[in-house]
Amino acid sequence: MKEMSDDEADALDEYYTKNPPKIDPLKNGGFAKKSFRMIALDRLSEDYLFTRAIADHKTPTEIISELVREKIAAASI
Repeated sequence: MKEMSDDEADALDEYYTKNPPKIDPLKNGGFAKKSFRMIALDRLSEDYLFTRAIADHKTPTEIISELVREKIAAASI
C-alpha cells in the first residue's frame, strides 16, 4: 500500500476534524448499553487472554465472558 504524503495526511486530518463521523451508540451493542469496570490481571492471565483473543479473532471481553459461562456451566452439573 502506498504511504500518504504529508499534504494528504493533513487534508485527511482537517476533513475529519471538521466532519467527525456520526456514531450511534445504540447500534452494534454500543457503549450506551454496556457498563465498564476495570480489573487487574497478573501477567500470565493477561498474556493468555490477549493471545487467545488474537488467535480466536475475538475481544478480550468475549474471551472472559466465555470463560465465565464455561465455569458456571461446569458448576451446575
